[in-house]
Amino acid sequence: MKQGVRQLTAPGAAAVRERDGQRRQDMEDGVQAGNQGRQSEQLSRGQQIFRAVQAAARILLGAFLVLTGAAHLTVARVEFLAQVPTWLPVNGDLVVVLSGIAEIALGLALIFLDKQRVLVGLVVAAFFVLIFPGNISQYVNRIDAFGLNTEQARFTRLFFQPVLVAWALWSADAWRALFSRVARPA
Repeated sequence: MKQGVRQLTAPGAAAVRERDGQRRQDMEDGVQAGNQGRQSEQLSRGQQIFRAVQAAARILLGAFLVLTGAAHLTVARVEFLAQVPTWLPVNGDLVVVLSGIAEIALGLALIFLDKQRVLVGLVVAAFFVLIFPGNISQYVNRIDAFGLNTEQARFTRLFFQPVLVAWALWSADAWRALFSRVARPA
């Protein structure tokens, strides 16, 4: 009978040992992952400076957007109206007002929504892409606005829009998130 019991419990004991071994391995893996998490929390001095510069750039871009959005609604409304493409089938003044409100909201989001900064950075970059046709329209139609009263000045202005897109992506750490997802196989 004892032998029968041993035969019944031996496989059960092996399963228990295997399960305990797996639990121990899982705990060790968890500790290692926790240590790696702590290591990433304990940034080097260079990484701390980099993150501080990145945050300052994000806040500066946010402030720039808030001020520009406010200008859309007040002192520079006519100037911004000159940038609305004529082919756009929407009232130009409405476009200026709505884009001003959007810029204020996006600027405040860049400044205050730190935990959502990657998503906000992606949205801000997309916004800069969406308003780029206004800059192209100003160049193609030779519209003087914001001191851009020569062909060369209007043409040069076109090259600043990609800089704004890159600024939004980099300062919000969306650049790394965007390209690390692209690099991973689905």
